[in-house]
Amino acid sequence: MRRVLILGGTAEARELAAQLAARADLAVTLSLAGRTRSPAPQPVPVRIGGFGGVQGLADYLSNERIAALIDATHPYAATISDNAARAAQRSHTPHLALRRAPWVCGDGDRWIEAGDVADAAASIGSAPRRIFVALGRKELAPLVRAPQHHYLIRSVDPVDPPLAVPHAAYIIGRGPFLECDERTLLEQHRIEIIIAKNSGGQASYGKITAARALGLPVIMLRRPVLPLVPAVESVKDALDWLDHARTASMARGV
Repeated sequence: MRRVLILGGTAEARELAAQLAARADLAVTLSLAGRTRSPAPQPVPVRIGGFGGVQGLADYLSNERIAALIDATHPYAATISDNAARAAQRSHTPHLALRRAPWVCGDGDRWIEAGDVADAAASIGSAPRRIFVALGRKELAPLVRAPQHHYLIRSVDPVDPPLAVPHAAYIIGRGPFLECDERTLLEQHRIEIIIAKNSGGQASYGKITAARALGLPVIMLRRPVLPLVPAVESVKDALDWLDHARTASMARGV
């Protein structure tokens, strides 16, 4: 059996794992960083936690005789993607990135690009605004520099401790989020601006289409620069790559 390691945390990683779970020729492990307290159930064995940097991951790939590494982490998980690329090179492990395509600004969208959360907060201005924040709970700290705003913060896990600002409300939610529900949320809370990541995919796109319908501006955090490695945008293409890598290994007698 060929051992496959999937670096996950995304819907695509779970879908890929589900596609591979029943294959008798593969032993698949899904690795999660452990940032989410209650991760969704997964269809294959799961490993929780980091590897100890580039060398730690390279050692794991070698010691566990991993035949293929698939990086299906979030498009903004630049550190682990960089570690994966370098560890795969050191350990001579076939490596693929499964990266969902970014959203594209279209007719009716009012996007404002920002480099990071601090940049996003500064771009809002000094006048108090009502802001919907759709970011990870560990990325909120820069918002304390703009305490005049009213924040509606959605995260998978509770924000603990709460953000040190006078006006903040919190909701817990895990996608997918439908446009109709997102529009209702934005209207009920009288949201004026959204801060979001260009995550791509359909699970969290509802807030973008809802903002378009309501004419709301979206401060979109730019994607980080990711390593130049073989990459695909769909689970099907990742499956094709994995089978091609298997065929190539057999041809070499590996």
